[in-house]
Formats: sequence, C-alpha cells, structure tokens
Amino acid sequence: MRGPSVAEGRVAFQQVWKKFRRGEFHDSLRDLIPAAASRLFRRRRQRDALGAREFWAIQDVSFSVGPGQALGIIGPNGAGKSTILKLLTRILQPTSGRCGVRGRVGALIEIAGGFHQDLTGGENVFLQGAIMGMTRREIASRFDDIVAFSELGDFINTPVKRYSSGMNARLGFAIAAHMSPDVLIVDEVLAVGDFRFQRKAFDRLSQMRRGLPVVIVSHQLDRIASLCTHCVLLDHGRIVKRGSPDECISHYIMNGLHTEQETDESIPFAFTSLTVEPRRPVRSGEWVTITLRGEVRGTPPANLRLAVRVRALQTVKDVFVLDLSAREPRLSEPGQFVATMDLQANTGHGYLTVETVVWDSVERRDRCRGPHAVIHVNDPDLGGTVNLHPRLRVETQGALAETAEL
Repeated sequence: MRGPSVAEGRVAFQQVWKKFRRGEFHDSLRDLIPAAASRLFRRRRQRDALGAREFWAIQDVSFSVGPGQALGIIGPNGAGKSTILKLLTRILQPTSGRCGVRGRVGALIEIAGGFHQDLTGGENVFLQGAIMGMTRREIASRFDDIVAFSELGDFINTPVKRYSSGMNARLGFAIAAHMSPDVLIVDEVLAVGDFRFQRKAFDRLSQMRRGLPVVIVSHQLDRIASLCTHCVLLDHGRIVKRGSPDECISHYIMNGLHTEQETDESIPFAFTSLTVEPRRPVRSGEWVTITLRGEVRGTPPANLRLAVRVRALQTVKDVFVLDLSAREPRLSEPGQFVATMDLQANTGHGYLTVETVVWDSVERRDRCRGPHAVIHVNDPDLGGTVNLHPRLRVETQGALAETAEL
C-alpha cells in the first residue's frame, strides 16, 4: 500500500477572488441579441469588474496548509465554503489569484453521490476507486479492508439501490478513507451512519490527518475544535477571523448570537449590562459571579420569561438554563434591577457563553436576546463537557512493598 508522500502534500490559496453571475432567461430574440452583445463587451473589461448581475463569492482569500496541519473552514450558509472546496478540487477556476494542491488529493465530498444504483456494493468499490484515481491493483489490495471497515460484508454483493442511506454513507466513507492521499479535503462527512460508526469515522479521520495537510469544512463545531490545528471564519466570501479553532468558533458564535434588542413594546425587559467575574480564565470547579443589570417596563405577561442560558461554544449545546422570572418573582415588578448569581464552572476545558434571553413559553422561542459574555475554563487536564470531580487514589509499587514489610 502506498503511504502518504508527506514531502509533496501542500495546499495554497493566494489572494483568490471568484465571481458568479446570477441566472438570466431570454424568451425572445429581441432580449437575446442585446444580452449577447453585453457579454461580449464585458469580456473586454478588467477581470475584477462586476457586471450588473454578478457578485463575489470569494473575496481576497489567502491561506496555506502544510503537512501535519489541519485547517477548519467555518461560517454561515452562503459564506463561500463550498466555493473554496470546488476551487481546491479544480471543479472551478478562480477569477483572479492563485490556488492549488500539490500531491494526490483525497476528497471526502458527497461520499456516496457517485454510486451506480444498479451495481453491487463491491462493484461500486472499484468504480469509486477508479474515479478517485486508484489503479485496479490498488483497489483490489484494499478491497477487504474497505469492506471490513464499512461492516457490509453480508451485503457487499447486493445492489446499492437496496441499501439504506446509512449503508450508502458507510460504504462511501470506507472507500474514501482508504486512498492514502497526500492531501485530504473533507466536507461535512463527519456524521455518517449511526453513532458508533460516527465515532469510528472520526477516529479514522484523526489518523489520516497526521502528517497530511487537511482542509475541513463543517458545521459541526465540536469536530472542528477537535480535529483542526487552525481555523478561518468566512462571511460573505471574506475571511473575518483567523486563528485557533476556539478563537474562531468563539467569534462566530458570539457574533451570531448578538442581536439588537427588539423595539417591540411587548418586550417588557430592557438590558443595560452583563458582567462576569473573574475576567481571567478559571479552573474547572471555580465559582464565577454573573451580574445582570436592566429594567422591567410594566408588568410582563406570564408567557414572557427572563432567563440566563449557558452554552458550550464548541458544541453550541445548552449546559445550564435558569428561569430568573420563576426563581425571583420581583423580576416581574416594574423598575430597575440588578440580578447577581454565582455559578460553579463544573465543566471541562473550553469556552462557555453566558446569554440573557427573553423566552416565550407559549411560542417556545426567543423573543429577544440581551447582552452576553464568555467564560474560559482553562483546565487541560479535564476532557468532556462535565467535571465529575474525580477522587483519585494511587499506590506505587514502592509504597505497596513498604506496606507488605510492615
């Protein structure tokens, strides 16, 4: 089996711009002739000029990825992530700038999209391997490993049109994961099959990225945080943040969470500030003090509740939610207030967001969001989401021998 050529694998993006034109439809010769003339004229313009129906999908994007590095690309839908992947895999060409991949590319993109439905799973292994640039001898040498990894040995001679979506995904990932590439490009394939197979696929990706340049696009922020060495955050085709995965995820989530308070008079809460002390990183289990200042305007209806929500940044999952209105009836009385609460950060290493929200218990949605803050739990000795306060006892061999002599 050919091992990865670490020395040759590299990804480079240098001041890349890419523009597209929104679709046009001409239902008469009268419309078609002026449009054709307009397109001919546009070709004479400078390459960076935009026509009336054109827009930039990528704007001045630069990054590089070397062996042993894993770049995560995150951002909202329409930010340009898929365009970057298509440029890297040479499906598209840049309008200006330079981009390229040196070495054999392993692209885990739409992993089951090219299956021929009338062929068996085994036949599709050879078909997909050939599409990915593998020789028949290479495919045959890895066939048993692919089948074993997919766990589809009993169904490998069954046409894939009989497969479930999970079986398709497992076989597609197994094929893509056995290519021994020089460069690995991954797009939203970290959630294939059932939970156990997801764990298996994640472990396989972790192995593959060692020594290889890797580019990963995913909305699964916890996977980005676990797999990547650095990260870029895209918005409207531009890089708005680059740095560590935690820094980019924090910027992404906090800016996404920040919305101006609604001016709807039915919202009876106005927020002034939210502070968290201490402002330094805290150890797991340490207490933090949260102070919320604001005003209750009028008498809030029973369905609108003032709440504090704590979320894990990497997973964007709720860690803790407290209904302040239910806990403290005075927060339903008109007037200014200062609410102070102490919370124990019983979590593992990572970032937490503290958010203030007005929750509609009838419509079951946030009606408005107030100020927010970030808690950094800096305890690299602990993993996972919760600190279970372990009690550790260790007896060394010398101590045991001494005890035996006594």
